[in-house]
Amino acid sequence: MLDWFKKDESHLPEFWQKYSAKFDNNRKDQLIAETTFVVLDTETTGFDQDKDRILSIGCVKVSNNKLLVSDSFEIYLKQEKFNPDTVEIHGLIKHERFETITEEKALQLFLKYIGNSVLVAHHAGFDINMINAAMKRNQLPKLKNQVLDTGVLYRKTRIISNFIDQHKNYTLDEIALAYNIDLKDRHTAIGDAFITAIAFLKILGRLKRKKLKELFKK
Repeated sequence: MLDWFKKDESHLPEFWQKYSAKFDNNRKDQLIAETTFVVLDTETTGFDQDKDRILSIGCVKVSNNKLLVSDSFEIYLKQEKFNPDTVEIHGLIKHERFETITEEKALQLFLKYIGNSVLVAHHAGFDINMINAAMKRNQLPKLKNQVLDTGVLYRKTRIISNFIDQHKNYTLDEIALAYNIDLKDRHTAIGDAFITAIAFLKILGRLKRKKLKELFKK
């Protein structure tokens, strides 16, 4: 009977329907140790979600409190928009020799990889908004995954330690320094995804939460 109230997605591509079908399960009491997380990062032509485009997406999975190094994901997108100011930051240039794919194909592969995993990113709002903007350009709905932000989670560890700075926005570099994480391949999508994943595992160790829903509590 509840199916009557679901939005009709029959007109959407098959790859979206396969992705969407994975979200029927209830995770109310799911344990963190039983959850698959996808830690992601995007590199973009700039910071305007309407005007700028994604250059690359890097992801790695975390499951059973372990980093699955062999199960990573990295793609580079064809793009016509080019902001030379981002070259210094990302080290990506328009004609660098990466195998590139269309935005639509990138989204298809990305959705297949992430499935119904919980997404994790540092300052996640930016990455998720950029991906959702790409989804919209390709006539697709927004991502359905739950999302965690390592910046928000790290602040919780500081409160536990009685370092109360609830409104500070920590950079990935600051968190990496605090946890003595190597910054190799910083400012590449896959490099930042790995750094964020290691930070995420260290944060989980500090928070000592058992259930997934506890990570979303304010």
